[in-house]
Amino acid sequence: MIKASVRSKRIEYAIRDVLVPARELEKKGIEVLKLNIGDPIKYDFKTPEHIRKAAAEAVMNSRSEYSPSEGLPELREAIVEKEKNYGVDITTDDVVVTTGVTEALMLIFAAALDPGEEILVPGPTYPPYITYPTFYDGKAISYRTVEEDEWQPDIDDIRRKITSKTKAIAVINPNNPTGAYYGEKVLREIADLAGEHGIFLISDEIYDKMLYDDEFISPAKIAKDVPMIILNGISKVYLAPGWRIGYLAIRDAEGKLEDIRDGIMRQARARLCANTPLQLGYLAALKGPQDHIRKTMDILRKRRDYVTKRVGEIDGLSVVPPNGAFYMFIKIEGCNDDKKFVLDLLRKKHVLTVHGSGFCPVYGRGHFRIVNLPPVEYLERAFDRIEEFMREDKFL
Repeated sequence: MIKASVRSKRIEYAIRDVLVPARELEKKGIEVLKLNIGDPIKYDFKTPEHIRKAAAEAVMNSRSEYSPSEGLPELREAIVEKEKNYGVDITTDDVVVTTGVTEALMLIFAAALDPGEEILVPGPTYPPYITYPTFYDGKAISYRTVEEDEWQPDIDDIRRKITSKTKAIAVINPNNPTGAYYGEKVLREIADLAGEHGIFLISDEIYDKMLYDDEFISPAKIAKDVPMIILNGISKVYLAPGWRIGYLAIRDAEGKLEDIRDGIMRQARARLCANTPLQLGYLAALKGPQDHIRKTMDILRKRRDYVTKRVGEIDGLSVVPPNGAFYMFIKIEGCNDDKKFVLDLLRKKHVLTVHGSGFCPVYGRGHFRIVNLPPVEYLERAFDRIEEFMREDKFL
């Protein structure tokens, strides 16, 4: 056997890894109720029509050329305008359009990390924040977020974990998988730590407009002198996850990230460009009507409230209602093996969720994540099965 590389064997992605056993059940003709993946299109949401039309017109007009490696100039201009609304001072030269936020993360970690260097990431966190630093021979160090405090970051824990090897602190706000939203005070404290230790912030803002009550604040507005890379894209707010168009924006008033910027741009040129027609779709999303966002959040609020009610009625489960995004991170009382819980639930009741330890082996264990994207009728069927499972397996 010709062996695969060691680095490739390190790759794990819990959200899709659990699909493997689910597909085996589906091959046998078994219906699996899927609550695992943050894809609105898999349920009853649609990409807004004006965005779809713009992308279709781009294809029909043969806008199939290689675009600049940094992205189409008109799209980067629209991104700059969007960020200015959050008080972020950047130019088009600071923006790189990417194949989703995941590629942006790969560019950043590859440019920023030498072997053994560290990124501080929230615990629990979106899995690529754990996987890709390791892929590039660095380390992801999880800082604690506190369930009893609505999953807010433990600032003292962040402070304790900053070392001479720390290159950056990542903030996902609103958070995946907990749905927590960090307000101005917390963001300022994290930014102050970054400034004090001469490291940069990674601000993942992909759910920026998906808040149930609060008004989004970017840390770039609060800490104008702290170097920062902002991440965003079309996937969530504009309901187009499969388009794979995102961006990174480097906010660096004092030029501290110039070397990392160069490393990012070298990679961007080597991989040519992001999808050209769909960049034009994202341009239409940013410049066109935004009324679908409020409608989406009104629907998600009802579904969030339904899940919160159902979880509260099942002995052995509890959940902190999320303030943003569309995830519910559910605690399983007395559970020592959340992956076994998830696989047993799938095998016995055919409901697919994601084990909490896949988002962090320390701060995510004893939980499972679902999405509150499906219609209430679908959620009702899933939670009827979950409730049966809890009774039958004597978790109560």
